[in-house]
Amino acid sequence: MLQSVFFVTAISTIYAINKTLAFNEWALDITILLIPVFFCINPLDLKKYCPQLLMIFSLGCAATIVYLYINAIITIRFYGLPFSMLFSPAFTNQNFAQPIDMHATFFSLQIVVALVYVISVLIKEQGLANRILCSLVGLMLLAGIIQLSSKSVFAALFLTINIALPLFLLKGARRMRFIAIATSSTIIVICLLFSSRTFRDRYMTQLSEDFSTLKTNQRVEPRILRWSLAAELIEKSPVIGYGAGSEIPLLQDKYFPKKYYTSYLHRLNAHNEYMSFMIKSGIWGLTVYILTLIYGFRIAIRKKDIVFFGFMMLLAVVSLSENILDADKGVMFYSFFFPFFVFISEQKEKLAVPFERHKNLRHAATNGMAVTSLT
Repeated sequence: MLQSVFFVTAISTIYAINKTLAFNEWALDITILLIPVFFCINPLDLKKYCPQLLMIFSLGCAATIVYLYINAIITIRFYGLPFSMLFSPAFTNQNFAQPIDMHATFFSLQIVVALVYVISVLIKEQGLANRILCSLVGLMLLAGIIQLSSKSVFAALFLTINIALPLFLLKGARRMRFIAIATSSTIIVICLLFSSRTFRDRYMTQLSEDFSTLKTNQRVEPRILRWSLAAELIEKSPVIGYGAGSEIPLLQDKYFPKKYYTSYLHRLNAHNEYMSFMIKSGIWGLTVYILTLIYGFRIAIRKKDIVFFGFMMLLAVVSLSENILDADKGVMFYSFFFPFFVFISEQKEKLAVPFERHKNLRHAATNGMAVTSLT
């Protein structure tokens, strides 16, 4: 199941319209095939070290966000701009992530995994010093998500924190209190975002434009126009699609006659992972992808693993607006974290025997064997 996406690419290569582009997808997806194998032969006790690994990852994400803020502030001071420019389009979304050369949505995916983990630790943690550290890291991660302004990621985070987290980790009065606090905090954050013209345009105006069938003065054609062209392709070959590597060339043939010149010049894909599977591998490929998502959701719900559930929610929601598996950063995010969480969930607990007790047991067993041999 973890490697199923690669197998879809491999099988759909058989009838691909462009074998070169199809094999390029093999190169892109190869980590989806290999990383689960590495986890199979990995001798490390992932379940034991998972908290430390996720905390290191969370601290790394927070440190990266601090670096991006420092970089933005240095730039603002260099050009003598007001600090209010920090929340302008010049320093939000893609422009904020530009110093690390990473797409804002793909960086946001990683931040959400870190943030969900930090919040889950904060709920369980009792020590004051650790709670303060987790709170500071969580606030920095939240600030990064707001600054990057990925609408689909924000939606996935909202569903995970406000609905799944209290159901997974809390009970009774604590659950109701957390829901009340989380809901009110979300409302406050949304109100603050809408008070800023930059974030209001990003979350509301651009969202409405993405679903508008009219071509305005936008830099990029609305997603719904590209989705309609993708739907036309799907309608002509719904069962098996057109083969691996076929999506962009076929859409290119559609963009130019429609005068979608920006999409044509930048060779944009459909920006919808579900449609992408339909174009390249038809209904059977999409079915495999959906079953893979269901497989992950079932394990996360059965184990009540909120971080794994948050990861699956990201895949399911962001796939509506992005081709996650058509970019190397998205493929690495999918191919590493999916098997990581699955192997942790399925790994059996190892019995940890204290050293003194282990020594006493070994001594008793040795004496018992000696007595047995004498008798």
